[in-house]
Amino acid sequence: MKHLAEYRNPEFGKSLYRKIHEISTKPWNIMEVCGGQTHTILRYGLMQKLPEQITLLHGPGCPVCVTPIEYIDGIISLSQRPNIIVGTFGDMLRVPGSEENLLASKSAGGDIRLLYSPLDALQIARDNRDKEVVFFGIGFETTAPVTASAILQASRENLNNFSILSAHVMIPPAMAAILENPHTKVDAFLAPGHVCTVTGTAPYQELCAGGKVPIVVTGFEPVDILQGILMAVEQLEEGRHEVTIQYSRAVRPEGNPQALKIMNEVYEVVDRHWRGLGTILGSGMAIRKKYEKYDAANKFDVRFKYRDSLVNHCGRVLNGEIKPIECPLYGKECTPEKPVGAPMVSSEGACAAYYHNSERVKAGK
Repeated sequence: MKHLAEYRNPEFGKSLYRKIHEISTKPWNIMEVCGGQTHTILRYGLMQKLPEQITLLHGPGCPVCVTPIEYIDGIISLSQRPNIIVGTFGDMLRVPGSEENLLASKSAGGDIRLLYSPLDALQIARDNRDKEVVFFGIGFETTAPVTASAILQASRENLNNFSILSAHVMIPPAMAAILENPHTKVDAFLAPGHVCTVTGTAPYQELCAGGKVPIVVTGFEPVDILQGILMAVEQLEEGRHEVTIQYSRAVRPEGNPQALKIMNEVYEVVDRHWRGLGTILGSGMAIRKKYEKYDAANKFDVRFKYRDSLVNHCGRVLNGEIKPIECPLYGKECTPEKPVGAPMVSSEGACAAYYHNSERVKAGK
């Protein structure tokens, strides 16, 4: 708790605010990519104390929010087949598919287990040799290595009743897509620190140079985020665009070589649809042919029918074009109890962050 308190120190936070105010001379739009960072910003009221010319935008850094509808439909269809056990993270239960969600399928009798890791699904497969166990692999470069390691372990054990429906995606291509959007407002990025503990900074160098935007790899506590904003504003005001690391206590430029090796062994890069954002080139991680026996889409002949987001406003939120409170459905037709779009479902979704911190948003704290 001692070290945690250091990154929530109010006096240190005030000194960072003063520095940001002192150096800010122009309007700048800074996008934090990670949903966890968005929740910290809202929970601690960080936006309201920034200079008027500094605007924070909220990006697509919530894996639940961007998992495409066709993959939700695909895992639902598998959960409805006899002798299949589906494992998934709890956030995925209430994400709307084209017609229903996993919770409805579970209520109708589907054997759906809430798990913390694909390694838990491995154990279920060992304990239920007469059934097929499918884990729904979602997330960015943070969770992808664990899913890959589960496939490698299943291969070593020749565990033939285990497979993965992989919807894993990578963050840098999504950031590039945002910069290519003609409606983008982004002047700088706060990159997700947990992703970069795996990937390092190399994937962001080309993006930084091509987009001419500063990218600051940032942590998740209030002081982390304020330092990240300060480092971004310093670059913007000086006309620089570099990749820098605020989250140096966890991130190294080279990342995690072992995790990268595992990912490269199991996955190949493919184009992938993102919910609300459309197709993003080179953004997906598909299971290589070498391990196709552990690819649930291949094993069970899952046919994906691409469907765009049911709610166009969600895509605009994920792109940083509008704030959640600017969506006409926010807090009315769309609430955490009755979500219309994925950003209101997930614990890391921007709309959920605004909703659960509505009093701070209204009070301007």
